[in-house]
Amino acid sequence: MVSYCILALTALAAASPTVYLIRHGEKPDDGGDGLSAQGIQRAQCLRSVFGNHSDYHIGYIMAQTPKDNGKRARPYDTVKPLAHDLDITIDTSCDRDDPKCVQKVVKKYKGNGNILICWEHDALTDIVKKLGAKDAPSYPDNRFDVIWIDPSPYSKIAATTSEKCPGLDH
Repeated sequence: MVSYCILALTALAAASPTVYLIRHGEKPDDGGDGLSAQGIQRAQCLRSVFGNHSDYHIGYIMAQTPKDNGKRARPYDTVKPLAHDLDITIDTSCDRDDPKCVQKVVKKYKGNGNILICWEHDALTDIVKKLGAKDAPSYPDNRFDVIWIDPSPYSKIAATTSEKCPGLDH
């Protein structure tokens, strides 16, 4: 009976996706809507970082709900080329300031692969807290390349790494 329970728990753990959280690509210097040239370059780079041949095994992508007037579209624009390559529809059902919505989506996800969340950087901390982390870090204001790795049961950011986009990241 004990070995059956261990086997069931192992299968359950294996079925729980890892959540990867990233900030949207670089914005224009004038603070306008959309991505800057560097942000567009980053969006293209993410096709290699998280694409079909990466170890991230992305099966689901979330970005905050863009506004009809073009505001808050940077996260969506950042992951759009990757989503196209992976043939994934980007989930934009959650508002920027609704981490509980993100938590519900992550909890309900039963698909294959891991989850990539691209959001406004100040809201990433709130998402990580809502997923279960007690000591959620703050995403650095001056960085666009940091990947937070939050494996199930989502109790902490287990690791961080860089997207290592050529010409953008050190």
